Amino acid sequence: MKNHNKRDDASLLSETRARMGEHYTANQVLGRTQTIGCVAVEITQRCNLDCTLCYLSEQSQSVQDIPLAEVFRRLDDVIQHYGAGTHVQITGGDPTLRKHAELIEIVRYAADIGLYPALFTNGIAATRTLLEKLAAVGLQDVAFHVDTTQRRAGYQTEMDLNVIRKDYLSRAQGLGLMVVFNTTVHEGNFGQIPNLVRFFVEQSAQIGLVSFQLQAETGRGEWRARDALISQQSMKRQIELGVASSLPWGVVDFGHGDCHSYMPTTVVNNRVFSVIADRDLFGRFLADFQHIRTDRHAHRYQVVLDYGLALLRRPKWWWPALRYLASQVKTMGKHLWLARGRVHKLSFFMQNFMDATQIEQARVDACSFMVMTADGPVSMCEHNAKRDDFILQPLQVAKPDGTIEHYVPIPDITKYRRVSGGN
Repeated sequence: MKNHNKRDDASLLSETRARMGEHYTANQVLGRTQTIGCVAVEITQRCNLDCTLCYLSEQSQSVQDIPLAEVFRRLDDVIQHYGAGTHVQITGGDPTLRKHAELIEIVRYAADIGLYPALFTNGIAATRTLLEKLAAVGLQDVAFHVDTTQRRAGYQTEMDLNVIRKDYLSRAQGLGLMVVFNTTVHEGNFGQIPNLVRFFVEQSAQIGLVSFQLQAETGRGEWRARDALISQQSMKRQIELGVASSLPWGVVDFGHGDCHSYMPTTVVNNRVFSVIADRDLFGRFLADFQHIRTDRHAHRYQVVLDYGLALLRRPKWWWPALRYLASQVKTMGKHLWLARGRVHKLSFFMQNFMDATQIEQARVDACSFMVMTADGPVSMCEHNAKRDDFILQPLQVAKPDGTIEHYVPIPDITKYRRVSGGN
C-alpha cells in the first residue's frame, strides 16, 4: 500500500468548486459534500455479453488484464485526487471475469485505503458466494446492469428481464449491500420505462438507486445515435408515469445539468414521495449542513442522529425542520399507517452521456463521473470516445518487490501495432 500523503478535505473541495465554475450553484452537491460523484477503475476489458450498445473497444476481448499493482496504484490515485470516502466503481468489461481471488483483493484494498467500492457487473458471474466474499472485505454497493441491449436469450422485453433482476436481488439479500440497477435507454425500450419503474418501486425495500443511461454514440456497437424521442425531459416524464405523480426535478444539482438528473425519493406503501421539493430550502440546508459527511451507507439511525444533533445546535432550523416533517407526514397520510411506518429510500438517477463526436469541453470540465487511467482521471465521456488510446497503452508497472513489470495490452505485438496505427 502506498504511503498516502492525504490532502485535507478543504483543499480538495476547493479544487472541485473551481472546476465546477458557473455550475457551482447554491444547490450543487459537488464542492460541498463530495469532491466527485464517482470514479471508475477498470480492472478488465473482457465481457461475457455482446451488447447492441457497447462502450468497450472492438479490441477489448484481446486486451490482457492490467497488473494488480497497477490497479492498486490507480486506487491510490483516486485518494490523491478526490480523498477518502470517494465512491469507486470496480468495473470493466465485467469485473467478475477477472480471477475472483484478485477481484477480492482489489475490493479489500479499496476499502482498506478509505474508498467506498462498488461492483459494477451484468451479474452473470456475480454468484451469491462471490458477493458474500466481496461484502466481507468491504464491498459497499453492487450495481447490476440488466436491459434489452444485452440480447439475453429468451428475454424480449424489460418486463421479461424482471425474472433476472429478482434473481440478482436474492443473491445480494442480507449482505448489507446497497443494490443499484443500471438500464440503458434506447428506442426499443423507451415505452417500457414506466412499467420498469413500477417494478423498481415494488422492490424498493431491496433497491437503493436506479440509474437510466441514455443511448450514446461511441462509434462502436451495432446501434449508433439515439432517436430524438429520448431526452432528459422525455425520460423524466416516463419516470413520472411510472410513479404516478409529478416529481420536483431540479432541486438537487449534481455535476453539469446537461449530464445528470438526480431525484431522491421515499417509497411508502408502494407510493413514491419526493424527499425535497423546495429548491430554496435545499440550498439553505446545504449551506448550513455541508460539513456533515455521513455517507449514504450509514444506518438510517446514524443519519438521523448526525443531523438531529446538528439541528439542535442551530435553533434557526427548528421551525423549518418541524414544518418539513409535518408536511412529509401530511403528504404521506394514510400510506404511513398502511405501511406500518416502513419507509424505503429509492433514488432515480439519469446519465446523459455525450456522443463521441459531440464532446463539449464545458461538460468535461464539470464532470462528476471520472475514469482513473494510467495518466490520471479522465471524464467518462472522453474516455469512451478515445478508449483505445487508454486501454492499448503499454505500461511499466512497479511491483511491491521493486521490480518492473512490462505490460503489453495485446501480446501479439504485430496485431497491437496494426491496431494502434489505425487510431
